[in-house]
Amino acid sequence: MPDKARELLEEFRSVMGKVGLLDTILPPILFLLLNGIAGFTAAMIGALGLSALIAVLRLRREQSLVYALGGMGSVGLAIALALLLGRSEGFFLPSIVNGGLTIALALISLLIRKPMVAWTSYLARRWPLDWYWHERVRPAYTEVTVAWLAYFALRLFWQVSLFQGNAVDELTLVNTLTGWPATIALLIFSYLYGTWRLAQLRGPSVEDFRVGAPAPWSGQRRGF
Repeated sequence: MPDKARELLEEFRSVMGKVGLLDTILPPILFLLLNGIAGFTAAMIGALGLSALIAVLRLRREQSLVYALGGMGSVGLAIALALLLGRSEGFFLPSIVNGGLTIALALISLLIRKPMVAWTSYLARRWPLDWYWHERVRPAYTEVTVAWLAYFALRLFWQVSLFQGNAVDELTLVNTLTGWPATIALLIFSYLYGTWRLAQLRGPSVEDFRVGAPAPWSGQRRGF
């Protein structure tokens, strides 16, 4: 395996291992599949059942229930909205609202010069927060945040257009493709571009920053 591909895989495992990935993506995917095959009622029962099963498995393994309960909550809210509206498209409302909030947060973070992607990196890696605001580090996170903003804005526009047109099948497909498959691609781009940009900026690495090493620096070479 090429070195960069191995690095990407190791970084992905390291970061995503700290997030309850299965808890948040499997129930919605099952709902989308069952809704197209067996109808809304079967999809509702299947998604809630899978969320409960994941929670039970985590409980038996003495693992944290935070993400499992979060997954159950998000699925429950989506189903409640679909029932309230009397339209299966209502299941996608939480995703649409979440996309709008993400756009707002990205815009605010750029305006205050504290880019959102820097915060997500900090939460996952716990590097010194002040390091992200260094003049030779922040531009990389700012540029990647702009890319995230463009992606979520296009996704939201597409989702809202289909939601207003009651195009549930197309909305299901778009929501699936622009969900984790596209998000993973976005994360790969963010890492590759971000690490390249940090090297170009030649700011202090995280370790340089921690020990107060003086310039010249060679830049952060791994991790973003």
